[in-house]
Amino acid sequence: MFVSSALKVVPGHVGICLPLVAVAILMGACSGGKDEKKAAGQAVAKVNKSELTVHQINFVLSQQRGLRPEQTDAASRQILERLIDQELALQKAADQKLDRDARVVAQLEAARREIISRAYFERVGDGAAKPTPAEIKKYYDDNPALFADRRVYQLQEINIEAKPDKARGLGEVLKKAKSINEFVDYLKANGFKFAGNQVVRGAEQLPMNLLPALTGMTAGQSVFNVTPTGGSVLVLLGAKSQPVEEKQAQAAIEQFLFNDQKRRLVAQDLKSLRGSAEIKYLGKFADAALAGAAAASSAVATPAEVAASAVGATPALQGITGLPMNASTAASGSLDSKTITKGLGLK
Repeated sequence: MFVSSALKVVPGHVGICLPLVAVAILMGACSGGKDEKKAAGQAVAKVNKSELTVHQINFVLSQQRGLRPEQTDAASRQILERLIDQELALQKAADQKLDRDARVVAQLEAARREIISRAYFERVGDGAAKPTPAEIKKYYDDNPALFADRRVYQLQEINIEAKPDKARGLGEVLKKAKSINEFVDYLKANGFKFAGNQVVRGAEQLPMNLLPALTGMTAGQSVFNVTPTGGSVLVLLGAKSQPVEEKQAQAAIEQFLFNDQKRRLVAQDLKSLRGSAEIKYLGKFADAALAGAAAASSAVATPAEVAASAVGATPALQGITGLPMNASTAASGSLDSKTITKGLGLK
């Protein structure tokens, strides 16, 4: 079997994009076609000796988010044309025996494992209960920095590349520095790679562990945060109160709590599966610190991590405010990004 590229967008029409794995499974059902028995009315096209069905189109349509009813007919026609292109490629690939190519076989097996395991986890997650109004209110009350006391921060951000051991030490260097310029001079003198820019971010776009510090800061003060690639410094330039009422936040909180409950169920199930399974690491993996890795893979998020997930994510929470979160929302009269970057000597 050969899998063609994902469905492409046709300018001026609804964009259709089908993941490669889905295409693999989808097209597996239509290659060959000799053993298939289709009910009358299901076939929508015949490509040489193989038929394409309405079920294939409907499957692709079901993967499209935000598709309006009036767009369905146009989208269906686009999907059918792409399926025809794929079927032609599949037939030619079958003639060339590409379905026996080792790389293709490996990709198909990986796709099969991914799809089946995902289906299992989705079934586990189906046991999640919808959050109650009391739980939604509690989350709102427990996170005032995200809602009732929410602020929009104008920040100068400096992102630094560093190894974990050196990144942790930079926080102490920042504390001892008399000014941000002195800290930047230290970075230059010690060969750290870094870049700076001005950003405007709502509380929900910032690491949860930094919000208490930012809330108590005044303009000109800074805070350091370790990141996966090193560290970042946030210099507070200004902040504006922009609270979110409970009624506005309810739908987003409900969805987040529901999804988080699903994640917890999956994590607990994985922990149980690992605990009852006989797992033996071999070869070079036998001497690794496997216990810690296994625990990390099946850990349930802590309340702080859950809150961080909520704020880090959240097209839903951002949608509550209706505020575009980017530099264009910076308060008028403030220093622009180029001015601040130049003043810090950043490139």
